[in-house]
Amino acid sequence: MKKLLMLHITLLLMTAHFSALHAQTAAQFPVQNAVQLPAHGAVVSFHNFQWGTTMDAFKAKMGNPVHTEEINGLHSLIYENIEVSGYRTFMIVYFSGAGLEGGTYYFYTSSLEDTTRCFTILQRELMAKFGPTLIYEPEISGTVPMRERRVYETSWNLPNGYVYLKANRSTNDPIALWYSSPALTKRLQGS
Repeated sequence: MKKLLMLHITLLLMTAHFSALHAQTAAQFPVQNAVQLPAHGAVVSFHNFQWGTTMDAFKAKMGNPVHTEEINGLHSLIYENIEVSGYRTFMIVYFSGAGLEGGTYYFYTSSLEDTTRCFTILQRELMAKFGPTLIYEPEISGTVPMRERRVYETSWNLPNGYVYLKANRSTNDPIALWYSSPALTKRLQGS
């Protein structure tokens, strides 16, 4: 549990870094940024709950978490064994006084091959939902030697939320899929 919480804090810091990098890249390529949101207007939310959902409403549907905590004014609910895209996850949900602000899924994978498959499935689903993105690592494919271990990332900084997918093949850390509301994204960026 402690290792996942430290991973969670690290992910928060990395998300702020990649949000800033994404904003800088988007400023350099405004035409590409303009087509980032698909024509059907995909809405960023977390676990089918809209930003601002109350903690009580979330718990009423999801049940009681296995653990709760407060970090930097955010209340976190921690759930285990939540299924996402056919994979078992560890889920952390963040609430402020304004309600639901974001959440992270940590995907349990059993091997490098499973990590590859999970990242590729998630990346394809997210690109189908949110469209093209400026920060994009090509999907992990069979052409990449399995002994090559590196970090793969994809992110979307959309008007109604931020989405960040990361797989680190050099460690045993789970794949992380982060969602944050515009308010939480601004808070993490320090604006």
